[in-house]
Amino acid sequence: MGEVEVCNKQVILKNYVSGFPKESDMEVKTTSLKLKLSEGDSSVAILVKNLYLSCDPYMRSRMSKLEGQYVDSFTPGSVSHVLYIRMYPIVGYGVAEVLDSSHPNFKKGDLVWGITTWEDYSIITATEVLFKIQHTDVPLSYYTGILGMPGMTAYVGFFEVCSPKKGERVFVSAASGAVGQLVGQFAKLFGCYVVGSAGSKEKVDLLKNKFGFDEAFNYKEEADLNVALKRYFPDGIDIYFENVGGKMLDAVLLNMSLNGRIAACGMISQYNLEQQEGVQNLFCIVRKGIRMEGFLVFHHYHLYPKFLEMIIPQIKEGKITYVEDIAEGLENAPSSLIGLFSGLNIGKQVVSVTRG
Repeated sequence: MGEVEVCNKQVILKNYVSGFPKESDMEVKTTSLKLKLSEGDSSVAILVKNLYLSCDPYMRSRMSKLEGQYVDSFTPGSVSHVLYIRMYPIVGYGVAEVLDSSHPNFKKGDLVWGITTWEDYSIITATEVLFKIQHTDVPLSYYTGILGMPGMTAYVGFFEVCSPKKGERVFVSAASGAVGQLVGQFAKLFGCYVVGSAGSKEKVDLLKNKFGFDEAFNYKEEADLNVALKRYFPDGIDIYFENVGGKMLDAVLLNMSLNGRIAACGMISQYNLEQQEGVQNLFCIVRKGIRMEGFLVFHHYHLYPKFLEMIIPQIKEGKITYVEDIAEGLENAPSSLIGLFSGLNIGKQVVSVTRG
């Protein structure tokens, strides 16, 4: 490919964020990039063209100054040197095509998914979370969702953490999101009774009519979440897939069955609060013998081949469906990410950098 030089659009975090993030906390800048690795690059570098980028709730925490957390903060702004200005794009999951590689496991033309940066082209040196795409007879965007990190999160949280039994009663919060929609479908295929909560009538209809949940409700229309859960679970909740936290978790604890299990995946209601809400009903964990377990999906990527064996046939046979909300163009990435925290997306939020 020689020394071809191209414009490289990037999304940069301006400064660390407190409270609710805004589009203006990010900016789109353009630099230039040579489409070939140079001798100064790492001996295991991969140059990729990004095709799809994933907007995920966990990214909000990385927009703040973190200490002692399982992920690092994004690096805000740019650093000026005498000879150059170095930009630090936002980091996240994506789908990309390999243009050049000095890594023995990746070659030009390979399609990959994993950790990349929010720009047209990226040079990836940390390849611990980078997977070669083997199945190309499904939409490539699926590797930001059902066949990527969210799919693995749903699989690990439901099957590995919750150890479900046929006929159990399952509740999923944020159920129309990238992870929740899959948890509900996994549970139904496994033979469970499933109820989900979401934040609009459109999303509730999606849960019941497209994803096959037994019941669903709009939590914004419920004056008392405890009463709402008793309506749908008169005999208690056996499994709760936790995506929300706060008042929802407090109400769920009152309605858990004896020896119930809670998979703590995320708590999106708390991400933008400077002072997180307290949970009042924690003693229910003791008196009901509830097991509540948090988990991080990257500790379970060794299960990815097993996950693919299960999920690919179900997609092809139409047993599982997936809804994506795709925004076109890198310039729309900031608004797409911010929209997650107001529930503007319907299904998995994806940014199409360029159509693959």
